[in-house]
Amino acid sequence: MVLFLARPAWHILGAMWRDVDQREPIPSGMFDDASRLNLASVAEVFPVPEDPAEAEAQLGRLLVRAKQEGLLVSIAGARHSMGGHTIAPDGIVVDMRPFDAMQLDAPNSLLSVQSGALWADIIPFLDARGLSVGVLQSDNSFSVGGSISVNCHGWVYGRPPIASSVESLRLMLADGSIRRCARDENVELFSLVLGGYGLFGVILDVVLRVVPNECYRLQPLVVPITEALATFEQKVVAGEDVRMFYGRMNVVPGEMFDEVVLNVLTHVPDAEIPALGPKGLEGLRRAVFRSSVESDYAKRMRWKAESSLQPFLSQSLYSRNQLINEGVEVFANRSADSTYILHEYFVPEQALVAFVDLARAIITRHASNLINVTLRSVNEDTDTFLRYADQRMLAFVMLFNQRKTAQGESEMQSVTMELIDAARSVDGRYYLPYRLHASVEQFYDAYPMAAAFFAKKREYDPTELFQNQFYLRYGRLLLDESK
Repeated sequence: MVLFLARPAWHILGAMWRDVDQREPIPSGMFDDASRLNLASVAEVFPVPEDPAEAEAQLGRLLVRAKQEGLLVSIAGARHSMGGHTIAPDGIVVDMRPFDAMQLDAPNSLLSVQSGALWADIIPFLDARGLSVGVLQSDNSFSVGGSISVNCHGWVYGRPPIASSVESLRLMLADGSIRRCARDENVELFSLVLGGYGLFGVILDVVLRVVPNECYRLQPLVVPITEALATFEQKVVAGEDVRMFYGRMNVVPGEMFDEVVLNVLTHVPDAEIPALGPKGLEGLRRAVFRSSVESDYAKRMRWKAESSLQPFLSQSLYSRNQLINEGVEVFANRSADSTYILHEYFVPEQALVAFVDLARAIITRHASNLINVTLRSVNEDTDTFLRYADQRMLAFVMLFNQRKTAQGESEMQSVTMELIDAARSVDGRYYLPYRLHASVEQFYDAYPMAAAFFAKKREYDPTELFQNQFYLRYGRLLLDESK
Protein backbone atom coordinates (compact mmCIF):
# COMPACT_ATOMS: atom_id res chain seq x y z
CA MET A 1 0.00 0.00 0.00
CA VAL A 2 2.85 2.37 0.86
CA LEU A 3 4.47 1.73 -2.50
CA PHE A 4 1.11 2.13 -4.24
CA LEU A 5 0.62 5.58 -2.74
CA ALA A 6 4.25 6.74 -2.94
CA ARG A 7 4.28 7.82 -6.59
CA PRO A 8 1.05 9.89 -6.48
CA ALA A 9 2.19 11.50 -3.24
CA TRP A 10 5.58 12.30 -4.77
CA HIS A 11 3.94 14.04 -7.74
CA ILE A 12 1.60 16.05 -5.51
CA LEU A 13 4.34 17.06 -3.07
CA GLY A 14 6.60 18.03 -5.98
CA ALA A 15 3.88 20.24 -7.43
CA MET A 16 3.42 21.90 -4.04
CA TRP A 17 7.18 22.48 -3.72
CA ARG A 18 7.45 24.08 -7.17
CA ASP A 19 4.28 26.15 -6.80
CA VAL A 20 5.70 29.60 -6.13
CA ASP A 21 4.68 32.81 -7.85
CA GLN A 22 7.42 33.48 -10.40
CA ARG A 23 5.56 36.15 -12.35
CA GLU A 24 7.14 39.57 -12.66
CA PRO A 25 5.02 42.57 -11.62
CA ILE A 26 3.57 44.51 -14.53
CA PRO A 27 5.90 47.50 -15.07
CA SER A 28 4.68 51.03 -14.47
CA GLY A 29 3.13 52.52 -17.58
CA MET A 30 2.22 49.08 -18.92
CA PHE A 31 -0.98 47.01 -18.84
CA ASP A 32 -1.77 43.33 -19.36
CA ASP A 33 -4.57 40.81 -18.92
CA ALA A 34 -4.96 37.25 -17.59
CA SER A 35 -3.01 35.72 -20.47
CA ARG A 36 0.16 37.64 -19.58
CA LEU A 37 0.77 37.77 -23.34
CA ASN A 38 -0.66 41.21 -24.16
CA LEU A 39 1.71 43.55 -22.33
CA ALA A 40 1.32 47.03 -23.82
CA SER A 41 2.21 50.57 -22.90
CA VAL A 42 -0.67 52.83 -21.88
CA ALA A 43 -0.83 56.57 -21.40
CA GLU A 44 -2.83 56.38 -18.19
CA VAL A 45 -4.87 54.10 -15.93
CA PHE A 46 -7.87 55.98 -14.56
CA PRO A 47 -9.49 54.43 -11.44
CA VAL A 48 -13.14 55.48 -11.33
CA PRO A 49 -14.10 57.21 -8.05
CA GLU A 50 -16.42 55.30 -5.74
CA ASP A 51 -18.94 58.14 -5.43
CA PRO A 52 -21.45 57.82 -8.32
CA ALA A 53 -21.90 61.55 -8.96
CA GLU A 54 -18.18 62.22 -8.85
CA ALA A 55 -17.47 59.17 -10.99
CA GLU A 56 -19.86 60.26 -13.73
CA ALA A 57 -18.53 63.83 -13.68
CA GLN A 58 -14.89 62.73 -13.84
CA LEU A 59 -15.59 60.15 -16.54
CA GLY A 60 -17.30 62.78 -18.67
CA ARG A 61 -14.31 65.10 -18.34
CA LEU A 62 -11.92 62.22 -19.07
CA LEU A 63 -13.66 61.41 -22.35
CA VAL A 64 -13.52 65.06 -23.42
CA ARG A 65 -9.80 65.19 -22.60
CA ALA A 66 -9.12 61.91 -24.42
CA LYS A 67 -10.71 63.30 -27.59
CA GLN A 68 -8.76 66.54 -27.32
CA GLU A 69 -5.47 64.69 -26.86
CA GLY A 70 -6.22 62.08 -29.52
CA LEU A 71 -6.12 59.18 -27.06
CA LEU A 72 -8.13 55.98 -27.31
CA VAL A 73 -10.07 54.67 -24.30
CA SER A 74 -10.49 51.07 -23.15
CA ILE A 75 -12.42 49.73 -20.16
CA ALA A 76 -11.17 47.21 -17.62
CA GLY A 77 -12.59 45.33 -14.67
CA ALA A 78 -10.95 42.17 -13.35
CA ARG A 79 -9.12 41.67 -16.70
CA HIS A 80 -9.82 37.97 -17.20
CA SER A 81 -10.25 38.17 -20.97
CA MET A 82 -7.14 37.04 -22.85
CA GLY A 83 -7.00 38.93 -26.13
CA GLY A 84 -6.29 42.51 -25.15
CA HIS A 85 -10.00 43.31 -24.91
CA THR A 86 -9.27 45.72 -22.05
CA ILE A 87 -6.28 47.40 -23.70
CA ALA A 88 -6.02 50.22 -26.22
CA PRO A 89 -2.25 50.56 -26.79
CA ASP A 90 -0.93 53.95 -25.69
CA GLY A 91 -4.45 54.92 -24.65
CA ILE A 92 -6.33 55.47 -21.40
CA VAL A 93 -7.55 52.47 -19.44
CA VAL A 94 -10.67 53.16 -17.36
CA ASP A 95 -10.40 50.95 -14.27
CA MET A 96 -13.96 50.28 -13.07
CA ARG A 97 -13.02 48.16 -10.05
CA PRO A 98 -13.57 50.87 -7.37
CA PHE A 99 -17.15 51.31 -8.65
CA ASP A 100 -18.71 48.39 -6.79
CA ALA A 101 -21.76 49.42 -4.73
CA MET A 102 -24.93 47.30 -4.78
CA GLN A 103 -28.51 47.53 -3.58
CA LEU A 104 -31.25 44.91 -3.46
CA ASP A 105 -34.92 45.34 -4.31
CA ALA A 106 -35.96 42.13 -2.55
CA PRO A 107 -39.74 42.25 -3.29
CA ASN A 108 -39.00 42.37 -7.03
CA SER A 109 -35.87 40.14 -6.97
CA LEU A 110 -33.76 42.87 -8.58
CA LEU A 111 -30.15 43.68 -7.76
CA SER A 112 -28.81 47.11 -8.73
CA VAL A 113 -25.03 46.90 -8.89
CA GLN A 114 -22.21 49.04 -10.21
CA SER A 115 -20.18 47.49 -12.98
CA GLY A 116 -16.89 47.20 -11.10
CA ALA A 117 -18.30 44.88 -8.44
CA LEU A 118 -16.93 41.35 -8.34
CA TRP A 119 -19.18 38.32 -8.12
CA ALA A 120 -17.03 37.29 -5.14
CA ASP A 121 -18.68 40.17 -3.26
CA ILE A 122 -22.14 39.81 -4.80
CA ILE A 123 -22.60 36.10 -4.01
CA PRO A 124 -22.18 36.47 -0.20
CA PHE A 125 -24.37 39.60 -0.27
CA LEU A 126 -27.17 37.66 -1.97
CA ASP A 127 -26.57 34.49 0.03
CA ALA A 128 -27.22 36.32 3.31
CA ARG A 129 -30.63 37.25 1.89
CA GLY A 130 -31.54 33.81 0.55
CA LEU A 131 -30.87 34.74 -3.07
CA SER A 132 -28.44 33.88 -5.85
CA VAL A 133 -27.20 35.04 -9.25
CA GLY A 134 -29.41 34.01 -12.18
CA VAL A 135 -26.64 33.21 -14.69
CA LEU A 136 -22.90 33.29 -14.04
CA GLN A 137 -19.60 31.70 -14.96
CA SER A 138 -18.51 28.83 -12.73
CA ASP A 139 -16.06 31.16 -10.93
CA ASN A 140 -16.55 34.34 -8.92
CA SER A 141 -13.41 36.32 -9.85
CA PHE A 142 -14.95 38.43 -12.62
CA SER A 143 -16.55 41.87 -12.58
CA VAL A 144 -20.18 42.54 -13.46
CA GLY A 145 -19.23 44.82 -16.34
CA GLY A 146 -16.74 42.29 -17.69
CA SER A 147 -19.19 39.39 -17.50
CA ILE A 148 -21.86 41.37 -19.32
CA SER A 149 -19.40 42.64 -21.93
CA VAL A 150 -18.44 39.07 -22.88
CA ASN A 151 -22.01 37.76 -22.32
CA CYS A 152 -20.81 34.91 -20.12
CA HIS A 153 -22.56 31.66 -19.32
CA GLY A 154 -21.94 28.82 -16.88
CA TRP A 155 -23.33 25.68 -15.27
CA VAL A 156 -26.93 26.87 -14.96
CA TYR A 157 -29.08 24.58 -17.10
CA GLY A 158 -31.95 25.68 -19.32
CA ARG A 159 -30.92 29.33 -19.52
CA PRO A 160 -29.39 31.55 -22.20
CA PRO A 161 -26.22 33.54 -21.39
CA ILE A 162 -26.11 36.24 -18.70
CA ALA A 163 -27.73 38.83 -21.00
CA SER A 164 -31.05 37.11 -20.27
CA SER A 165 -30.80 38.12 -16.60
CA VAL A 166 -30.07 41.81 -17.31
CA GLU A 167 -33.15 43.99 -16.85
CA SER A 168 -31.45 47.26 -17.70
CA LEU A 169 -28.13 49.07 -17.66
CA ARG A 170 -26.84 52.63 -17.77
CA LEU A 171 -24.20 53.46 -20.36
CA MET A 172 -21.98 56.52 -20.78
CA LEU A 173 -21.44 57.16 -24.47
CA ALA A 174 -18.39 58.75 -26.07
CA ASP A 175 -19.97 62.23 -25.89
CA GLY A 176 -20.45 61.90 -22.12
CA SER A 177 -24.21 61.45 -22.29
CA ILE A 178 -25.82 58.66 -20.26
CA ARG A 179 -28.51 56.38 -21.60
CA ARG A 180 -30.63 53.78 -19.89
CA CYS A 181 -30.78 50.66 -22.05
CA ALA A 182 -33.34 47.88 -21.67
CA ARG A 183 -35.71 45.72 -23.68
CA ASP A 184 -38.12 48.65 -23.87
CA GLU A 185 -35.69 51.59 -24.08
CA ASN A 186 -32.72 52.06 -26.42
CA VAL A 187 -33.33 48.48 -27.44
CA GLU A 188 -30.74 48.31 -30.20
CA LEU A 189 -28.00 49.75 -28.01
CA PHE A 190 -28.99 47.29 -25.26
CA SER A 191 -28.40 44.36 -27.63
CA LEU A 192 -25.07 45.78 -28.78
CA VAL A 193 -23.63 46.48 -25.33
CA LEU A 194 -24.48 42.98 -24.05
CA GLY A 195 -21.58 40.99 -25.43
CA GLY A 196 -20.17 44.19 -26.93
CA TYR A 197 -16.65 44.04 -25.45
CA GLY A 198 -16.64 47.63 -24.20
CA LEU A 199 -16.83 49.18 -27.67
CA PHE A 200 -19.98 51.29 -27.22
CA GLY A 201 -19.32 53.08 -23.94
CA VAL A 202 -18.78 52.69 -20.23
CA ILE A 203 -21.28 50.46 -18.43
CA LEU A 204 -21.96 52.35 -15.21
CA ASP A 205 -24.41 50.09 -13.42
CA VAL A 206 -26.76 47.22 -14.09
CA VAL A 207 -30.07 45.87 -12.81
CA LEU A 208 -29.99 42.08 -12.62
CA ARG A 209 -32.86 39.69 -11.98
CA VAL A 210 -31.82 37.35 -9.17
CA VAL A 211 -33.24 33.99 -8.11
CA PRO A 212 -33.69 32.05 -4.86
CA ASN A 213 -30.68 30.23 -3.45
CA GLU A 214 -31.53 26.52 -3.51
CA CYS A 215 -30.27 23.14 -2.39
CA TYR A 216 -29.11 20.78 -5.13
CA ARG A 217 -28.31 17.07 -5.16
CA LEU A 218 -25.37 15.94 -7.28
CA GLN A 219 -25.71 12.90 -9.52
CA PRO A 220 -22.40 12.18 -11.29
CA LEU A 221 -22.42 9.79 -14.25
CA VAL A 222 -19.23 8.39 -15.80
CA VAL A 223 -19.97 7.38 -19.40
CA PRO A 224 -18.12 6.72 -22.67
CA ILE A 225 -18.21 9.71 -24.98
CA THR A 226 -20.25 7.68 -27.46
CA GLU A 227 -23.03 7.45 -24.85
CA ALA A 228 -22.73 11.01 -23.59
CA LEU A 229 -25.41 12.56 -25.81
CA ALA A 230 -27.99 9.86 -25.07
CA THR A 231 -27.25 10.14 -21.35
CA PHE A 232 -27.49 13.91 -21.53
CA GLU A 233 -30.86 13.71 -23.29
CA GLN A 234 -32.19 11.20 -20.76
CA LYS A 235 -30.80 12.58 -17.50
CA VAL A 236 -30.64 16.32 -18.23
CA VAL A 237 -32.99 17.31 -21.04
CA ALA A 238 -35.73 14.87 -19.95
CA GLY A 239 -34.76 14.93 -16.27
CA GLU A 240 -36.88 16.45 -13.53
CA ASP A 241 -35.90 19.58 -11.58
CA VAL A 242 -32.45 19.82 -13.23
CA ARG A 243 -30.96 23.20 -12.29
CA MET A 244 -27.28 22.87 -13.19
CA PHE A 245 -25.19 20.66 -15.43
CA TYR A 246 -21.53 20.35 -16.32
CA GLY A 247 -19.22 17.64 -17.60
CA ARG A 248 -15.53 16.88 -17.14
CA MET A 249 -13.72 15.08 -19.94
CA ASN A 250 -10.77 12.72 -19.77
CA VAL A 251 -7.71 14.55 -21.15
CA VAL A 252 -5.10 11.80 -20.69
CA PRO A 253 -3.12 11.33 -23.94
CA GLY A 254 -4.01 8.00 -25.51
CA GLU A 255 -7.38 8.06 -23.74
CA MET A 256 -8.32 11.62 -24.59
CA PHE A 257 -12.09 12.25 -24.60
CA ASP A 258 -12.88 8.52 -24.33
CA GLU A 259 -14.91 9.17 -21.18
CA VAL A 260 -16.76 12.05 -19.58
CA VAL A 261 -18.22 12.64 -16.13
CA LEU A 262 -21.67 14.22 -16.50
CA ASN A 263 -22.58 16.08 -13.31
CA VAL A 264 -26.32 16.61 -12.97
CA LEU A 265 -27.59 18.83 -10.16
CA THR A 266 -31.28 18.62 -9.27
CA HIS A 267 -33.35 20.77 -6.94
CA VAL A 268 -34.10 19.35 -3.46
CA PRO A 269 -36.99 21.57 -2.31
CA ASP A 270 -37.29 20.59 1.34
CA ALA A 271 -33.63 20.19 2.29
CA GLU A 272 -31.72 22.60 4.49
CA ILE A 273 -29.53 24.83 2.33
CA PRO A 274 -25.83 24.35 3.20
CA ALA A 275 -23.86 27.33 4.44
CA LEU A 276 -21.78 29.26 1.92
CA GLY A 277 -18.40 28.53 3.54
CA PRO A 278 -15.21 27.65 1.63
CA LYS A 279 -15.02 24.35 -0.25
CA GLY A 280 -11.88 23.40 1.64
CA LEU A 281 -8.72 21.51 0.65
CA GLU A 282 -7.76 24.32 -1.72
CA GLY A 283 -4.06 23.54 -1.34
CA LEU A 284 -4.47 19.85 -2.14
CA ARG A 285 -6.85 20.47 -5.03
CA ARG A 286 -4.46 23.02 -6.47
CA ALA A 287 -1.50 20.66 -6.09
CA VAL A 288 -3.32 17.81 -7.85
CA PHE A 289 -4.30 20.16 -10.66
CA ARG A 290 -0.85 21.69 -11.01
CA SER A 291 0.81 18.27 -11.06
CA SER A 292 -1.38 17.34 -14.03
CA VAL A 293 0.06 20.29 -15.94
CA GLU A 294 3.50 18.78 -15.70
CA SER A 295 3.05 15.10 -16.59
CA ASP A 296 0.78 12.64 -18.36
CA TYR A 297 1.04 10.32 -15.37
CA ALA A 298 -0.43 13.03 -13.16
CA LYS A 299 -3.19 13.65 -15.71
CA ARG A 300 -4.11 9.95 -15.48
CA MET A 301 -3.92 10.08 -11.68
CA ARG A 302 -6.23 13.08 -11.61
CA TRP A 303 -8.74 11.49 -13.98
CA LYS A 304 -8.78 8.26 -11.96
CA ALA A 305 -9.48 10.30 -8.84
CA GLU A 306 -12.23 12.33 -10.52
CA SER A 307 -13.97 9.37 -12.16
CA SER A 308 -13.50 6.87 -9.33
CA LEU A 309 -14.64 9.25 -6.60
CA GLN A 310 -17.80 10.26 -8.42
CA PRO A 311 -19.95 7.37 -7.08
CA PHE A 312 -19.07 8.41 -3.54
CA LEU A 313 -20.21 11.97 -4.28
CA SER A 314 -23.62 10.83 -5.48
CA GLN A 315 -26.42 12.28 -3.36
CA SER A 316 -24.11 15.00 -2.03
CA LEU A 317 -25.96 18.26 -1.33
CA TYR A 318 -24.77 21.74 -2.31
CA SER A 319 -26.27 25.18 -2.34
CA ARG A 320 -26.48 27.04 -5.63
CA ASN A 321 -24.17 29.69 -4.21
CA GLN A 322 -21.56 27.15 -3.09
CA LEU A 323 -21.21 25.88 -6.64
CA ILE A 324 -20.38 29.29 -8.14
CA ASN A 325 -18.36 30.70 -5.24
CA GLU A 326 -14.79 29.80 -6.11
CA GLY A 327 -12.13 32.04 -7.58
CA VAL A 328 -9.86 31.28 -10.48
CA GLU A 329 -6.94 31.95 -8.15
CA VAL A 330 -7.26 28.42 -6.74
CA PHE A 331 -5.92 27.02 -10.02
CA ALA A 332 -4.05 30.04 -11.44
CA ASN A 333 -0.75 29.60 -13.29
CA ARG A 334 2.06 31.34 -11.39
CA SER A 335 4.89 30.23 -13.66
CA ALA A 336 7.20 32.70 -15.39
CA ASP A 337 7.63 30.38 -18.38
CA SER A 338 4.09 29.31 -19.20
CA THR A 339 0.52 30.52 -19.05
CA TYR A 340 -2.98 29.07 -19.16
CA ILE A 341 -4.95 29.76 -22.31
CA LEU A 342 -8.70 29.20 -22.54
CA HIS A 343 -10.57 28.18 -25.66
CA GLU A 344 -14.31 27.68 -25.96
CA TYR A 345 -16.31 26.13 -28.77
CA PHE A 346 -20.10 25.97 -29.13
CA VAL A 347 -21.60 23.15 -31.17
CA PRO A 348 -25.16 21.90 -31.72
CA GLU A 349 -25.97 19.01 -29.39
CA GLN A 350 -26.22 16.44 -32.19
CA ALA A 351 -22.65 17.31 -33.26
CA LEU A 352 -21.06 16.35 -29.91
CA VAL A 353 -19.28 13.18 -31.03
CA ALA A 354 -18.30 14.57 -34.44
CA PHE A 355 -16.65 17.62 -32.88
CA VAL A 356 -14.95 15.52 -30.19
CA ASP A 357 -13.42 13.25 -32.85
CA LEU A 358 -12.09 16.23 -34.79
CA ALA A 359 -10.76 17.99 -31.67
CA ARG A 360 -9.02 14.84 -30.41
CA ALA A 361 -7.18 14.42 -33.70
CA ILE A 362 -6.08 18.07 -33.79
CA ILE A 363 -4.88 18.23 -30.19
CA THR A 364 -3.09 14.87 -30.44
CA ARG A 365 -1.35 15.78 -33.70
CA HIS A 366 0.01 18.99 -32.19
CA ALA A 367 0.86 17.31 -28.85
CA SER A 368 -0.79 20.26 -27.10
CA ASN A 369 -0.75 20.32 -23.31
CA LEU A 370 -4.50 20.17 -22.69
CA ILE A 371 -5.19 20.09 -18.96
CA ASN A 372 -8.96 20.43 -18.62
CA VAL A 373 -12.19 20.34 -20.62
CA THR A 374 -15.54 21.30 -19.12
CA LEU A 375 -18.75 20.58 -20.97
CA ARG A 376 -21.73 22.94 -20.54
CA SER A 377 -25.15 23.58 -22.05
CA VAL A 378 -26.42 27.01 -23.08
CA ASN A 379 -29.83 27.95 -24.47
CA GLU A 380 -30.48 30.13 -27.50
CA ASP A 381 -29.62 33.80 -26.96
CA THR A 382 -32.26 36.23 -28.26
CA ASP A 383 -30.92 39.33 -26.48
CA THR A 384 -27.53 40.13 -27.97
CA PHE A 385 -26.46 41.33 -31.40
CA LEU A 386 -23.09 39.55 -31.56
CA ARG A 387 -24.52 36.24 -30.33
CA TYR A 388 -22.70 32.93 -30.17
CA ALA A 389 -25.72 30.76 -29.27
CA ASP A 390 -28.21 30.94 -32.13
CA GLN A 391 -29.71 27.65 -30.91
CA ARG A 392 -29.25 25.46 -27.85
CA MET A 393 -25.57 24.59 -27.81
CA LEU A 394 -23.08 22.42 -25.99
CA ALA A 395 -20.00 24.37 -24.96
CA PHE A 396 -16.52 22.87 -24.71
CA VAL A 397 -14.37 24.96 -22.37
CA MET A 398 -10.75 23.93 -22.95
CA LEU A 399 -7.78 24.94 -20.82
CA PHE A 400 -4.30 24.61 -22.30
CA ASN A 401 -0.88 25.22 -20.79
CA GLN A 402 1.21 27.27 -23.25
CA ARG A 403 4.90 28.03 -23.13
CA LYS A 404 5.57 31.78 -23.28
CA THR A 405 7.83 31.56 -26.33
CA ALA A 406 7.45 32.46 -29.98
CA GLN A 407 7.16 28.75 -30.81
CA GLY A 408 4.56 28.22 -28.10
CA GLU A 409 2.51 31.12 -29.45
CA SER A 410 2.77 29.88 -33.04
CA GLU A 411 1.72 26.35 -32.09
CA MET A 412 -1.23 27.63 -30.08
CA GLN A 413 -2.41 29.75 -32.98
CA SER A 414 -2.28 26.75 -35.31
CA VAL A 415 -4.26 24.59 -32.87
CA THR A 416 -6.83 27.36 -32.36
CA MET A 417 -7.38 27.91 -36.07
CA GLU A 418 -7.83 24.19 -36.67
CA LEU A 419 -10.26 23.85 -33.77
CA ILE A 420 -12.27 26.80 -35.08
CA ASP A 421 -12.49 25.10 -38.47
CA ALA A 422 -13.60 21.91 -36.73
CA ALA A 423 -16.36 23.76 -34.87
CA ARG A 424 -17.50 25.53 -38.03
CA SER A 425 -17.63 22.23 -39.93
CA VAL A 426 -20.41 21.08 -37.57
CA ASP A 427 -22.22 24.45 -37.61
CA GLY A 428 -20.60 25.63 -34.39
CA ARG A 429 -18.83 28.79 -33.24
CA TYR A 430 -15.93 29.82 -31.05
CA TYR A 431 -16.00 32.24 -28.10
CA LEU A 432 -14.48 35.71 -28.52
CA PRO A 433 -12.93 36.74 -25.15
CA TYR A 434 -9.75 34.76 -25.67
CA ARG A 435 -6.56 35.04 -27.73
CA LEU A 436 -7.06 36.72 -31.11
CA HIS A 437 -5.74 33.74 -33.05
CA ALA A 438 -8.69 33.38 -35.43
CA SER A 439 -7.98 34.69 -38.88
CA VAL A 440 -10.09 37.60 -40.08
CA GLU A 441 -11.83 35.22 -42.48
CA GLN A 442 -12.62 32.78 -39.67
CA PHE A 443 -13.99 35.54 -37.48
CA TYR A 444 -16.42 36.85 -40.10
CA ASP A 445 -17.40 33.33 -41.11
CA ALA A 446 -18.29 32.43 -37.50
CA TYR A 447 -19.95 35.81 -36.82
CA PRO A 448 -21.56 36.97 -40.08
CA MET A 449 -23.36 39.75 -38.17
CA ALA A 450 -20.00 41.27 -37.16
CA ALA A 451 -19.81 43.70 -40.10
CA ALA A 452 -23.15 45.22 -39.05
CA PHE A 453 -22.03 45.16 -35.40
CA PHE A 454 -18.94 47.25 -36.15
CA ALA A 455 -20.93 49.59 -38.37
CA LYS A 456 -23.29 50.20 -35.43
CA LYS A 457 -20.28 50.79 -33.22
CA ARG A 458 -19.24 53.66 -35.48
CA GLU A 459 -22.77 55.07 -35.47
CA TYR A 460 -22.80 55.31 -31.67
CA ASP A 461 -19.09 56.19 -31.39
CA PRO A 462 -18.30 58.11 -34.61
CA THR A 463 -14.83 59.20 -33.47
CA GLU A 464 -14.00 55.61 -32.45
CA LEU A 465 -12.99 56.73 -28.99
CA PHE A 466 -13.55 53.31 -27.43
CA GLN A 467 -11.11 50.78 -28.85
CA ASN A 468 -9.17 47.70 -27.80
CA GLN A 469 -7.00 45.06 -29.41
CA PHE A 470 -10.03 42.99 -30.40
CA TYR A 471 -11.43 45.96 -32.34
CA LEU A 472 -8.06 46.81 -33.86
CA ARG A 473 -7.73 43.27 -35.23
CA TYR A 474 -11.24 42.66 -36.53
CA GLY A 475 -13.21 45.93 -36.50
CA ARG A 476 -10.85 48.49 -37.98
CA LEU A 477 -10.36 46.28 -41.03
CA LEU A 478 -13.70 47.19 -42.56
CA LEU A 479 -13.14 50.90 -42.08
CA ASP A 480 -9.64 50.74 -43.53
CA GLU A 481 -10.85 48.80 -46.56
CA SER A 482 -13.59 51.37 -47.26
CA LYS A 483 -11.12 54.21 -47.59
